[in-house]
Amino acid sequence: MNQDQEPQKVENDKNEDESPSDSDLVSDYGQAVVQNKRGNIHCVTIVGQIEGHMVLGGQNKTTKYEHLLPQLALLEQDEKTDGILFLLNTVGGDVEAGLAISEMIAGMSKPTVSMVLGGGHSIGVPLAVSADYSFISPTATMTVHPIRMNGLVIGVIQTFEYFDKMQRRISRFVEENSKMKAEDFKKLMLKTGEMANDVGTILFGEEAVECGLIDACGGIHDAYEKLYSLIEKKREKEKSKKNKPSKSKK
Repeated sequence: MNQDQEPQKVENDKNEDESPSDSDLVSDYGQAVVQNKRGNIHCVTIVGQIEGHMVLGGQNKTTKYEHLLPQLALLEQDEKTDGILFLLNTVGGDVEAGLAISEMIAGMSKPTVSMVLGGGHSIGVPLAVSADYSFISPTATMTVHPIRMNGLVIGVIQTFEYFDKMQRRISRFVEENSKMKAEDFKKLMLKTGEMANDVGTILFGEEAVECGLIDACGGIHDAYEKLYSLIEKKREKEKSKKNKPSKSKK
């Protein structure tokens, strides 16, 4: 009996020490690692609804911020990772959770590129523009609308002031991380006549680029090429900085 159990124990210890394989990353985390002579790229997917402090139902496809935030923190300090590609197809979700992820991406020193596939709606807009460079596929859409709140809403002036502050936070972030002015973004938020049961604007691929929200319209190849270019620029900058002679102190 003991002889049968001992090899099993050794095998378990071995598995615990092994890092996840590429297939495990894709199936378990929706992530993949691309390694070649041009650079090591970590692909991160942000899909479905951004889940915040409230747990969503089992039928919802979600991206959990408590999973993504520590992953981004690790990638920022991972010496093997040269750049990060974010693949987005999200319907939006929790505003503060989405902004937290967006701020993490915007504050990273690693080269980052985002690619909107399918849709980048609501809080997905700040997520898309938070990378160093953003792409959108020609058939993808982005929906810009005012923030909403589910459940009980107290009908007092303070509630509307809170909504306004939240919208200003989002508009300011979009302005700082894209080519669009906050005033123009607010106009898209409050536009009427385009959405049947809501106010806001639906932007297709080229329209999102024309208004300055997204940097370029393209596909996955374009996103990779741009990321490799950013990686090369960072390497050259670090190399020149290292070779720059230091000033001797008198």
